[in-house]
Amino acid sequence: MPEGDTVWNTARALHRALAGDRLTASDFRVPQLATADLAGATVLESAARGKHLLLRLLTPDDGARLTLHSHLRMDGAWRAYAPGERWAARPAHTIRVVLRSAAAVAVGYHLHELALLPTADETSLVGHLGPDLLGPDWDPAEAVRRLAAQPSRSIAEALLDQTNLAGIGNLYKSELLFLRGVSPWTPVREVPDLPGMVALAHRLLMANRGRWTQNTTGSLHRGRTSYVYGRRAEPCRRCGATIRKGDQGERVTYWCPICQPEPGHRAGSGPGRPAR
Repeated sequence: MPEGDTVWNTARALHRALAGDRLTASDFRVPQLATADLAGATVLESAARGKHLLLRLLTPDDGARLTLHSHLRMDGAWRAYAPGERWAARPAHTIRVVLRSAAAVAVGYHLHELALLPTADETSLVGHLGPDLLGPDWDPAEAVRRLAAQPSRSIAEALLDQTNLAGIGNLYKSELLFLRGVSPWTPVREVPDLPGMVALAHRLLMANRGRWTQNTTGSLHRGRTSYVYGRRAEPCRRCGATIRKGDQGERVTYWCPICQPEPGHRAGSGPGRPAR
């Protein structure tokens, strides 16, 4: 699933390709927007809010401000091409939106929650989100307050809840908990230094903003970019124990059973949860 930094990068790429230009044509391949026509609209900006992408436009006739909202979820993507360039990112049947200007063509693949609405009404779609780790509204104290409001919830589930803080997915959740030495099943009330965890989450996403290769280890070399995420059955980079992968709610998680002991166990004393 694209995480907050990936959506931020996508928004920036779309902004570079379209901002300031008039759209010459639009093609929506979803029933709810099949008759929408954005030809003539000027692209004001492309912005990210957590994992939501907001393309803001100015209509040519009445000067109304509209927002094209999309969510990437697990498999969505936007790609910008030069006019005449072959669209090679995904199969054609996955295309949901095509936006054309004189300088670029933006193609949206497998997009979800597509909506076209007045910009003033954006809060109806993103107003429920917590502070955005990469946004101007970032407020670490508010993020901590929201996380602590459900003390019995597991910290892994709480971090993934976008109403607490927006931008964390499975990768950053797993890596963050490893770096803090906290088991994914630890109740929020038992997490030591919750403000420190929130601060580290912010640093991790900020460090990867602006590049497509995500890393938490300091290395961009293939196979060395993460500590636990995607490394099931491989040795822990710290202690050598076998990295595990398991289900947690509707998501999976990765962890080291030695470096991240379960609640109530000392480091290295607990058996850890079974590998998937």
